[in-house]
Amino acid sequence: MANITAAMVKELREMTGAGMMECKKALVEAEGDMDKAVDVLRTRGLAAVAKKAGRATNEGTVMALVSEDGTTGALVELNCETDFVGMNEKFKAYAEKIARAAVAAKPADMDALKAAEVDGETVEAVVTDCIHVMGENTQLARFAVVEAGAVSSYIHMGGKIGVLVSFDVEGIDIASDEFAHYGRDVAMQVAAVAPIAANRDQVDPAVVEHEMGIYKAQAAESGKPEAIQEKMATGRLEKFFKEQCLTEQAFVKNPDQTINQYTDEVAKKLGGSIKVVDFKRFALGE
Repeated sequence: MANITAAMVKELREMTGAGMMECKKALVEAEGDMDKAVDVLRTRGLAAVAKKAGRATNEGTVMALVSEDGTTGALVELNCETDFVGMNEKFKAYAEKIARAAVAAKPADMDALKAAEVDGETVEAVVTDCIHVMGENTQLARFAVVEAGAVSSYIHMGGKIGVLVSFDVEGIDIASDEFAHYGRDVAMQVAAVAPIAANRDQVDPAVVEHEMGIYKAQAAESGKPEAIQEKMATGRLEKFFKEQCLTEQAFVKNPDQTINQYTDEVAKKLGGSIKVVDFKRFALGE
């Protein structure tokens, strides 16, 4: 039998919001496996999708940058030791410089980004200079570069979360104020709600299978006939898609319409077509 510690119970409670005793029972049933314990609680209707364990400990900033033509974007996470330095404008200027290099070079991996040049020096040299000037250990944690018909960005909480959203567009002036406003809205949605995919086709089949397993187990607890249980499980999976897929989510600025409906509304107004293709979301220290 697994040794269930008070720390494990506390961690599960923080992840799920379930009661202490229920968390302990779930851990016992799951033989100490945290992920399985979460599923036990979810099956019993005592927890929603759990928060990720291991909260962010790194400080620093996330920088988002889009090219002048609006078709290439870069996200960069630059880590340091303290929030004081991470929020410093000089430190953010280093991150912005690295993002500019990423947009220009479109590097395939971290080594290629470090070797890329910006303003006559390599990104690796930029990081080294940052260490000397800011006086803290600094690490280039990760980056992403996207190319599309249009790319929009959003930075939340001064660099705690950064988002890029890519779009397919036809007959749309992506330099217009209307499209810029729309693109920022969608990127802000990603920052605020943290969807797992742009649409349901992009959701990992393993995730869908796992969720359906939970919903079927929940339905079985009801004791209702199998046909009704299947409908209950299918209905809950549909709700999952609407909550977790960006294009099906209720728009945070207008919950009466989905992001898809908002997109169609803007496209009609601008006389063309817009499709949300994908997004990248970096949360500091994630």
